[in-house]
Amino acid sequence: MTPRVRPLPPEEWDDFQKANPYNIFTTLGRHPSLYRAWLRFGGALLDGTLPPRDRELAILRTAYHSGSAYEWHQHARLGREAGLSAEEIEWVRQPDALWPVEDRLVLQVADDLHYAGDLTDATWAALCDRYDEASRIELVMLVAHYGMLALVLRTLRVEIEE
Repeated sequence: MTPRVRPLPPEEWDDFQKANPYNIFTTLGRHPSLYRAWLRFGGALLDGTLPPRDRELAILRTAYHSGSAYEWHQHARLGREAGLSAEEIEWVRQPDALWPVEDRLVLQVADDLHYAGDLTDATWAALCDRYDEASRIELVMLVAHYGMLALVLRTLRVEIEE
């Protein structure tokens, strides 16, 4: 599919885009003030309190639910860097895969938010047992953010890099 919004040409890239020449950044950069605010927010989520493995599991499950090929492609790479095996990354697409209880909880959060737009009391109680308050807020915001981002990328038809 042809992008609905073309990425900025290289001569218009800011320093961040020059260091990270991904279509997500060069496309969203067409709205400079929103792009800069989004970078700060997205950066806070990527550099937050959650363990990288948990963060990437939640993002990958959200990318799967949202049908975001772009986010899946990018975060499969980041998931490997966070310690997920190629097999585990593929398991994210299988609702009945057998996961350790800690991983299952992260995936359940993404599932609950996708299907119900809320967490069950049981999922929330399990989160309270595992994470502090800040990390619970962060996990919910992470899943919500990547659901929103998947919608934006799909609608703008941001292409996956070669």
